[in-house]
Amino acid sequence: MAYEEHHQEWVPLTGLGRQVISGELTSIDQIFDSGKPIKEPQIVDAFLPDLVDEVLDIEMVQRMTDSGRRVKFRAVVVVGNRDGYIGFGQGKDVQVGNAIKKAIDNAKVNIIKVRRGCGSWECGCELKHSIPMQVQGKAGSVKVTLKPAPQGIGLVTGDISKKVLELAGIKDVWTFSNGQTRTTINFAKATFNALQQTNMIRTGGSE
Repeated sequence: MAYEEHHQEWVPLTGLGRQVISGELTSIDQIFDSGKPIKEPQIVDAFLPDLVDEVLDIEMVQRMTDSGRRVKFRAVVVVGNRDGYIGFGQGKDVQVGNAIKKAIDNAKVNIIKVRRGCGSWECGCELKHSIPMQVQGKAGSVKVTLKPAPQGIGLVTGDISKKVLELAGIKDVWTFSNGQTRTTINFAKATFNALQQTNMIRTGGSE
């Protein structure tokens, strides 16, 4: 199993991590069902080794201190396996590479499972190409509404939201947004929060 590859270098710091190493937990869905928070990115690596990361934004952040101006970089990242799992994260560091690494780790511990399906009355194919119901997500001033779309429509949205949806494994969806959608962080986070809502309502025949 994947966690065996990390066995040598990864020494778990949490009880959940130790359950993964010992083989008590055999899938990430068991962790989601338990409701326990994931605090170690290696747990996600163990069960989802095929995750892909996408850097959405890198911004220089300046802060004045008693010793002068301090400059850091803030990275915004999404990770996903294009098959129903997506994570969103941010990281700060004086070096760009470290900021990205921190953001990736943050995205992994914030990973969610997206419930996919075919909720469009125009389609009804029962395949997992879209979402099963309309959902909304908000971040800052940005509000994103996702609506099920029939096969072939594609992702009707902006580039930032499209990257989030693609990594989540959504192929067709209508997207409506308002607010400061040019703000990369809020637009991406609002889309992520909307996808999170797909698991709040249980529907038959969807995952």
